[in-house]
Amino acid sequence: MGSVYFVRHGQTVWNVENKICGATDSPLTDLGRQQAKEAGENIKNMNVKADEILYSPLSRARDTALLISEMTGIPAREEKRLIEQNFGKYEGTARDGLEFKKSKAHFADRYEGGESMLQLAQRIYNLLDDIKAQSPEKTYLLVAHNGIARMVNSYFNEMSNEDYAAFGIKNCQVVKYDFE
Repeated sequence: MGSVYFVRHGQTVWNVENKICGATDSPLTDLGRQQAKEAGENIKNMNVKADEILYSPLSRARDTALLISEMTGIPAREEKRLIEQNFGKYEGTARDGLEFKKSKAHFADRYEGGESMLQLAQRIYNLLDDIKAQSPEKTYLLVAHNGIARMVNSYFNEMSNEDYAAFGIKNCQVVKYDFE
């Protein structure tokens, strides 16, 4: 069976400012670009033989993916379903805000104008189901966001609500998942 490697984008301006990015575009910092290059080097050193890189349309993920593609030679294309969750009224607010933290525990909450966790799950689970069904022997590298990382992890692993809420990966961290 195939595999999926997941990479979170490099550091962004709003990451530094402790703001929720969500579906709002926040560009990579110079450090974020360096992290992307290092991720590409790590992927080469890990001898990852991915068939294709799929990336979120937001610039922070696109720029990370294209730098990784340049470093590894793996072809890359945009996948709209990998866009980060829209956090509605919380976008641009503090990531550690209490109201946001409470709201995040409600999986049907659309954050007043955003997207619910349930909607996100449908989108990401459908993408992973499509990859598994259409290309069962291929290996993909997905470059996206921390919210998407959380959802991808929940697809492959049993998680409680608390585990889900606490899960996250660092900028440009590489995580491997195998389809069974």
